[in-house]
Amino acid sequence: MHLWEAVILGGLEGLTEFLPISSTGHLTIAEKIMGFKLDDPDVTAFTAIIQVGAVLATVLYLRDDVLRLVGSFLRGLRTPSERRTRDFRFALAILIGSIPIGIIGVAFKDQIETTLRSLWFVGSALILFSGVMWFADRVGTQRRGEDDVTWRDTLAIGVAQCLALIPGVSRSGATMSAGLLRGIDRVAVTRLSFFLAMPALVGATLLQVASEASNISGGIGWGPTILATAVSFVVGYAAVAWLLGFIARHGLGVFITYRIALGTIVLVLVGAGALSPT
Repeated sequence: MHLWEAVILGGLEGLTEFLPISSTGHLTIAEKIMGFKLDDPDVTAFTAIIQVGAVLATVLYLRDDVLRLVGSFLRGLRTPSERRTRDFRFALAILIGSIPIGIIGVAFKDQIETTLRSLWFVGSALILFSGVMWFADRVGTQRRGEDDVTWRDTLAIGVAQCLALIPGVSRSGATMSAGLLRGIDRVAVTRLSFFLAMPALVGATLLQVASEASNISGGIGWGPTILATAVSFVVGYAAVAWLLGFIARHGLGVFITYRIALGTIVLVLVGAGALSPT
């Protein structure tokens, strides 16, 4: 991989990770256009690893909340009275909500990195899941705020997050839709999506580093991988700040329209033979 390609892919990852338009779907499309073989182990590992840049940007942006929640959770392990606080319950709820994607991700790792990387799946998922997002945005009551979130909410949202293992669905799109369907307001569910991403994507990165280090070294290379991760951090920080401001004033309509347009273009190009599916 050339360094300019790493910069483009890192920027694309940072921009799309927390927008409900599927970062993995965009990276898969871009990697294919650049001529990479989508199911090669080093390419799938690269795609997963550079996500941690955007996650670290989110941790930095929400650092006060993160430190408060982590501190409350650690104190609660030692002090029973702390377990009755709102921060401890919220931190525990986030951990519970992060469990499903960890289990499903490990159980179906091979299928996720091979079969589901096809552009047929990416284009179809971009279009089909847009219907779910439209329905959730339309019927969600948004009567509940962050203080009303329980472990039952995060578990349901965490199960929905598993759908994001299909490139094109979008992790944030799945979590935001599930949260809206449970009556949580857009800003609260967007922040919750950020929190649920932290353990899920950091865990995925550590797994890929541990299991695919040799493939990265012998393929794409660690230089481009680290550069792309750094770029995703910088761009991701700006994207998070923008999204929280945008979602407070607007619905998901612009993202839904974009997803349908992109998915249609991908399917037309693959169907016409201009792009091979893998």
